[in-house]
Amino acid sequence: MDTKKFRGIFPALYACYDEDGKVSADRTRELTKYLMDKGVQGLYVGGSSGECIYLSKEDRKKTLEAVMEAAGGKLVIIAHVACNNTEDSQELAAHAESLGVDAIASIPPIYFHLPEYAIAGYWNDISAAAPNTDFIIYNIPQLAGTSLTLSLLREMKKNPRVIGVKNSSMPVQDIQLFRDEGVIVFNGPDEQLVSGLAMGAVGGIGGTYGAMPELYLKIFALFSQGKMEEAREIQNAACRIIYKMCSAHGNMYAVIKEIIRLQGGPDAGGVKAPLAGLTEADRVICKETADMIAETIQKYC
Repeated sequence: MDTKKFRGIFPALYACYDEDGKVSADRTRELTKYLMDKGVQGLYVGGSSGECIYLSKEDRKKTLEAVMEAAGGKLVIIAHVACNNTEDSQELAAHAESLGVDAIASIPPIYFHLPEYAIAGYWNDISAAAPNTDFIIYNIPQLAGTSLTLSLLREMKKNPRVIGVKNSSMPVQDIQLFRDEGVIVFNGPDEQLVSGLAMGAVGGIGGTYGAMPELYLKIFALFSQGKMEEAREIQNAACRIIYKMCSAHGNMYAVIKEIIRLQGGPDAGGVKAPLAGLTEADRVICKETADMIAETIQKYC
């Protein structure tokens, strides 16, 4: 089982739309290449940042196909394939495997609170649809409404394709608990990348990484070199930037897409309703945040 390739910084890719609000393969390819040129290890496609819950299966397939084409085997690709039913999730899993992704991932089923054996059955059914592809559990209890427990993880480890956890729960101790079970763990909350790495995460998957990959790459490099104080200083700066992003009225992903555009990156469009778009006041926040990022990159990178 080759898990070394999962070590590093993985931006969670944003959904890309054209002027009519339709998913754009061209813009998806542009954003993929833009992030690849920044030096990231790979991409997490079709997750929360990709607005997965609001996209159709066809749009999610279209997005992943565009990513794989643009990446050309030069990035490690993790495809989040969960839908709110098993059949659709299996269809996306099989599609992802057919494209040659490095791993698939899944949140637990949402809305209904299912027993652990049913959640395990859901995940194992998805994995069975992509039998030659590694599987990563996505633990994000604050949104999914279900927390990954040690008993559920141990049940899932019976599946040889289960290699790790994308851990977006806020208690950083969860990373240590899951890692001690012999799986790789990605840090999820961007505000605590340094803490997550210190607890044994192999890298990070983050929703704000796309707006400032240079900072997260620098944090990872400094941590890997044992330069904790320097890494912590940049983490603190990144947190202040995140707090600024979150002060807008519009959805954070709408803010980030505008920041990337202001940075000279590709135009990824807005966000899909019911996510809130930008107000005029938000555009001022976006500009101020972009300036904060530029100043921080200049200072530390």
